[in-house]
Amino acid sequence: MKNSNGRIIYVGKAKSLKKRLKQYVNGGRLEPKVKAMMGHVRDIEYIITDSEVEALVLELNFIKEEKPPYNIMLRDDKSYPYIKVTLDEEYPRVIKTRNVKKDGARYFGPYPNTGYVNLMVNLINDSFPI
Repeated sequence: MKNSNGRIIYVGKAKSLKKRLKQYVNGGRLEPKVKAMMGHVRDIEYIITDSEVEALVLELNFIKEEKPPYNIMLRDDKSYPYIKVTLDEEYPRVIKTRNVKKDGARYFGPYPNTGYVNLMVNLINDSFPI
C-alpha cells in the first residue's frame, strides 16, 4: 500500500486479496492504527506468488528494504537464514548465515524455518567431517 507520495507505507500478504481488502474497507471494528493507515492509502500494488513460503520471504524482504511505517512488527534486524558453503578455503565449510555476501561462497536459501536449517547444517557437517 502506498501513500499520495508513492511511498510504501504497508506491506502485507493474504491468501485472498479480495477478502483482505474488504476487511480494510468495510471492517467496522478495525484497530485505530489500521484506520489511520487506510486514511493514507492512495494506491495498492500486488504480486502473485507460487507458494506461502515465497510470499513470506518476499514480504520480509520488502519490509526490510522499504521500512514501511505500518509494518513495525516485522522490521527487526532478523532475516531468514541461508546455508553457506565456503569455496575459497582448502576445506570448504557448511554454515548457517543470515547475510549473503559476494565472497565467492555458494548460498542456498533463504529458508523460513531456522530449525530445519540448523538440522541440515548439522547433518551435513556430521556426515562429512573434516
